[in-house]
Amino acid sequence: MVHSKNKVNSIFINSIGLVLSIIVSIFISIKQSNAMPHEWVGVPKSEYGEQLWDRQSIKRNEDGSVRVLSKFIPKTKSEITKDILYTMDINCFEKSFRDVDVSIDEVHSNFNDLADWQDPNGDKLILGVIGQVCRFDN
Repeated sequence: MVHSKNKVNSIFINSIGLVLSIIVSIFISIKQSNAMPHEWVGVPKSEYGEQLWDRQSIKRNEDGSVRVLSKFIPKTKSEITKDILYTMDINCFEKSFRDVDVSIDEVHSNFNDLADWQDPNGDKLILGVIGQVCRFDN
């Protein structure tokens, strides 16, 4: 009697584990299939690394600015310096930008639509993104 009860408990626990594994697998595949593919476009590299922007992510904001996903890849990488994703709003008329999200992956986004507009201050990578995105969007 004790053996059959333990066997039933073992089968029940294994069944629950199998069902949970299937549910997690389905959730992961749905999440991946909903992910938008990226079409990265590079701007001229600088001494600090390279900057790419995603042609598939461009959208026009209500205020007329352009929102785009961009990625900075540092010249030297370590545990601290990884690729950094920026969601940028770009004002093509004023050649200014604001980072509305900065993260190391697309899962942990934390948008701040109240970020301040900034001048690129001669940053070749940011100026490259602004120039290319504004030409592409028009």
